Amino acid sequence: MVALVRTVAYLGLEARAVEVQCQLAPGLPGFTLVGLPDKAVNESRQRVQAALTAMGLALPPKRITINMSPADLPKEGSHYDLPIALALLAAMGVLDAEQASDFLAVGELSLDGRIVGSPGVLLAALHASEHELGLICPAAQGSEASWAAGIPIVAAPDLASLLAHLKGTQALSPPSPGQSAATIPGPDLRQVKGQETARRALEIAAAGGHNLLMIGPPGAGKSLMASCLPGILPELTPAEALEVSMIASVAGTLEGGRISRARPFRSPHHSASMAAMTGGGLRVRPGEVSMAHLGVLFLDELPEFQRGVLDSLRQPLETGEVTVARANAHVTFPARVQLIAAMNPCRCGHLGDAGLACSRAPRCAGDYQSKVSGPLLDRIDLHVEVEAVCAFDLALPSAAESSAQVAARVNAARRVQTERLHGSRMRSNADLDGESLDRFATPDGEGMKLLIRAAEAMNLTARGYTRIRRVARTIADLAGAQSVSRAHVAEALSYRRQPPRA
Repeated sequence: MVALVRTVAYLGLEARAVEVQCQLAPGLPGFTLVGLPDKAVNESRQRVQAALTAMGLALPPKRITINMSPADLPKEGSHYDLPIALALLAAMGVLDAEQASDFLAVGELSLDGRIVGSPGVLLAALHASEHELGLICPAAQGSEASWAAGIPIVAAPDLASLLAHLKGTQALSPPSPGQSAATIPGPDLRQVKGQETARRALEIAAAGGHNLLMIGPPGAGKSLMASCLPGILPELTPAEALEVSMIASVAGTLEGGRISRARPFRSPHHSASMAAMTGGGLRVRPGEVSMAHLGVLFLDELPEFQRGVLDSLRQPLETGEVTVARANAHVTFPARVQLIAAMNPCRCGHLGDAGLACSRAPRCAGDYQSKVSGPLLDRIDLHVEVEAVCAFDLALPSAAESSAQVAARVNAARRVQTERLHGSRMRSNADLDGESLDRFATPDGEGMKLLIRAAEAMNLTARGYTRIRRVARTIADLAGAQSVSRAHVAEALSYRRQPPRA
């Protein structure tokens, strides 16, 4: 007799069905796991045996074989502990296999029999919902699983109470519904003194989902303005919030099953490795660019990042996803982010100030800025020079407009884009493809003449030309204009920075 328990394997944001099969056969006692288990899965043998011992059960003196099918699919993670234990208990006759046949099980076992949390429960719950199954999961993650509505969920604190529930001798309480996390307010744009050009560029970036680069001396307010961006972005839709939460679930950062409607804001240190930025590791995890999906990826001190790390972002910025290639599998994570970057004009940071600039100026500027490749700069829609803030600016009253006032204009522009792009996969002006650009963002006669002359004078690439049209469409949306005019094109061109010549 072979006992079967269902579970899942995670490949990116995809949960694939796995059958855990247990057979007890005559022969020398042994406990074998097959089906491409990694080290964490192989160690399940010790955790399962200790958990059964804590319940007063001993392994039978037989040859125990656990097969995880399909055998060619890599099995990674500790969430296989619980299905392995249930399959073993069913094979031993302690549990009737039919009692768990309509459930999918995930969870890690502690040595004393407690069922503790493991990453990916939300994905497992959604997979169970698609296949009309129930879910057995740790009690601590019952709220997370409850976001997959319409399925029976058994959230058990330990193995003994789970067995009692499945046998009908004791009923476990249903998990409490998942809660929406409260949005923590960030800095307000009122705190920014001066920098009217940069504030305008930040509003355009928020309204159209555009990438933004701010260049200026230390202390000019670049990081402050970047941290104000989440406060003027529209909230995630319910579908987007679930998508973002799936990534957090796989990464193991979804605490208490709380789903947030605020857009992610990730600010990795410039020492981050390529695996930390794009994803990877021994057990593939989403990187910073995926953790910022549908939100903001802020890279401060841009040239201080390793060049290879920066160039690894070029494909995700273009395609909206990142694929981590391994010999036995290719794992794809979504990575539709809004890149906000900040950098000093040179290493000393005071280029143009004769009293503070280093002795290598202006050559140091070219050397420093050349650390960022041209193809990456070409993918950034808005380039803004941020001037130093003087004492007079700091003494001025707070800005007249708050983040809430700017957010109202941004939300209005985003609603126009949502209606315009309804029925397509595009979410904002930053996603407009060639056909959509021709349909919605073709400038009028004077605007087209200016755009063509500027493209020739600035030696714009095809990508740069396209991105200017997208920005011009966003500027028109903020102005409430139906068509793109010369003024909109001119402002979009003013944010396009030509790379320094060697």
